[in-house]
Amino acid sequence: MTLDGDRGKGTDVLEKRLLGRTGLQATVLGLGSGGNSRLGLSLGMDEEHAAGVARAALEMGITLFDTARVYHTEAAVGRAIRSARRQELVIATKCGVLNEHKELLTAQAFEQGISDSLQALGLETIDIYFVHGLRLTHYEATVERFIPVLQRARQAGKIRCVGVTEAFESDTRHAMLQRALQDDCWEVMMVGYNLVNPSARQRVLAETKRRGIATLGMFAVRRGLIDEERLRLLLGRMAAGEHGEVQIDPDLHTVPDLMAHLGLRGVCQTLAEAAYRFCAYDPLLDCVLSGTSSVDHLRENLAAVQKGPLPAQALARLEQVFGSVDSVSGQVR
Repeated sequence: MTLDGDRGKGTDVLEKRLLGRTGLQATVLGLGSGGNSRLGLSLGMDEEHAAGVARAALEMGITLFDTARVYHTEAAVGRAIRSARRQELVIATKCGVLNEHKELLTAQAFEQGISDSLQALGLETIDIYFVHGLRLTHYEATVERFIPVLQRARQAGKIRCVGVTEAFESDTRHAMLQRALQDDCWEVMMVGYNLVNPSARQRVLAETKRRGIATLGMFAVRRGLIDEERLRLLLGRMAAGEHGEVQIDPDLHTVPDLMAHLGLRGVCQTLAEAAYRFCAYDPLLDCVLSGTSSVDHLRENLAAVQKGPLPAQALARLEQVFGSVDSVSGQVR
């Protein structure tokens, strides 16, 4: 086991860390069950397949599992963890604040969401319950209406920690989380953070670290980093100056070209590997989430993290190229 002060050593044993001041401890890599794949459900696979991916994550030593009502993966995660040692796991789920008509939920509806998640997961207690994808426009109403619900749920033993996740694809500059940091009601924050937009480091993560707020990183890898056509589109926009001052060669056309440009050739086998290592070993981030539909893909991501941090020279080059970017999420459409 490796805790916060010992980060940065590559190992075959999956590193565990304390999550802020929550008292929870989890592996540096967690299984995310949303994103583009939703454990395979988005690709037409069934719940048994999704549960199988989660079971494989358990077998690999992963102890943090993140799901949500809207992902429809709570039941699959619940099936996978049924025979596991509950005290060794950190289970997180989420509920948004709007209904299907884009209206703010009632307090009663939000409270029912907690009960529904407990039932779907087959649990008595959820370790982290997030307000999901919160936007700045709904922040004040959320604190007024739903924080009391979450506090009552915690007092009743239904949840352990209260968290909030940002809508990073549209809020790439972290406006909501910067507002949330002004309050004391959040114990965990889920943050969009990756090598092409590291702006959370200064705008969010420095303060969460100082205050002991636990942080889970999302968007470590999105299609703009693994799909060559989307990558070319992203780099083209950057080279044209659409995303600030970025030192990108407009003639880059392939992933190998980009890796050479970033000083990653010979350091990493893939750009995805670089992305996971970049996030997993940032000293301000507690855990990085990996979403997948495939056991083999999850195993690849785990192997990448186990290689340890990127060399200082590569980190310096990434900072030089992307350090000022704050207007992309990596999800290119």
